[in-house]
Amino acid sequence: MPGGATVTEVLALLGLDPRTVVVEHNREIVRDRASLDARRLRAGDELEVVHFVGGG
Repeated sequence: MPGGATVTEVLALLGLDPRTVVVEHNREIVRDRASLDARRLRAGDELEVVHFVGGG
């Protein structure tokens, strides 16, 4: 990932809509989606993204 990228930028690079995922940054669930723009990634950070898929 580019140095200093925000979580929102990473999601865009991955082609994911922030409204359809749950993000965990450094083992903390990001509950406020508006804060994704403010969270900058640094070397060693952990990011987990869960994308929900519906079906029947």
